[in-house]
Amino acid sequence: MSAYKDKKTGKWFVFFYYRDWQGKNKGKTKRGFQTKREALEWEREFKQKQETNLDMSFKSFVEIYSKDMKARLKLNTWLTKENIIQTKLVPVFGNKKMNEIRPADVIVWQNKMLAYKDEKGNAYSETYLKTVHNQLSAIFNHAVRYYELKSNPAAKAGNMGKAQTKEIEFWTKEEYLKFSEAVMDKPLSFYAFEMLYWCGIRLGELLALTPADFDFEKGVVTINKSYQRIQGEDVVMKSTGEQFRSWCYVVDCVSGLLHVLLKGENGEVYNIADEDSNITIRQLAELIAGLVGRKVIMKCPDDFEKKGYNMVSKSVFSTKKLEALGWNVEGCMRDKMLKTITKVNL
Repeated sequence: MSAYKDKKTGKWFVFFYYRDWQGKNKGKTKRGFQTKREALEWEREFKQKQETNLDMSFKSFVEIYSKDMKARLKLNTWLTKENIIQTKLVPVFGNKKMNEIRPADVIVWQNKMLAYKDEKGNAYSETYLKTVHNQLSAIFNHAVRYYELKSNPAAKAGNMGKAQTKEIEFWTKEEYLKFSEAVMDKPLSFYAFEMLYWCGIRLGELLALTPADFDFEKGVVTINKSYQRIQGEDVVMKSTGEQFRSWCYVVDCVSGLLHVLLKGENGEVYNIADEDSNITIRQLAELIAGLVGRKVIMKCPDDFEKKGYNMVSKSVFSTKKLEALGWNVEGCMRDKMLKTITKVNL
């Protein structure tokens, strides 16, 4: 018998030998089970993982899949896959045995996903449905290729959703040159857009650039890394955050710039701001922190840090001239900030 009861704690534990992937015998102990049955069940699952017996639960195989794939993917990519697995797949298929999941089981799950509506009556997008199904199929494909599962029930059931259905909009060279002239007086923004447009790099790759990546003699820039902020920390403020400011969502800013370029009058000045989003810096920090489950921590700045502060307590802009050109802002700041956070995975 491999299951034993600990006389001191009254709980069960297992001790057994198994053969590892190198063919060596090793001992294994696991404690803390409430019943003998739980202890033996854990032993059985463990041995199945070692022997890659597909008579194991979907949840147990996910652990194997995770170990096999996590090291091969960027952390951000893996976190996205893991979220889908844990929220959309494991709750449904977790306790089912891998070799007993049938195409009919997948179809039932698909129908539930297709019928889903949130509290506002919104369904999952076609692109998201396809992404989730592809992840389920990827797990079964992994089992087929490397662990001798006979077939992929997700593939047999057929896909759901569609690939990207929205047309991708981009600037022509003429449109970009017109835009770049409008931001030429802001060097930091100008050179950032120059890199993004002419080099075709992603935002994360731009943010990760360092001086060492530029070889001005050869005229070469090396793109070999990307910046991501994952599983962020609390927001630390080095001021009271009482300064009142105008804020604007980046898409609304771009829309405002295009309105000025296409409809504005030469020599005129136009403000771009969301007047419904005029709040203090602290309120903005608390909004962002709340959306990502963080806290705002107040710390007193030292004298050196204070020298770089903008001491203007209130700085808001009127957008009446821009609105007269037909420009307007739709949606609330909270929803737009949430969309931004979702995009950059804060």
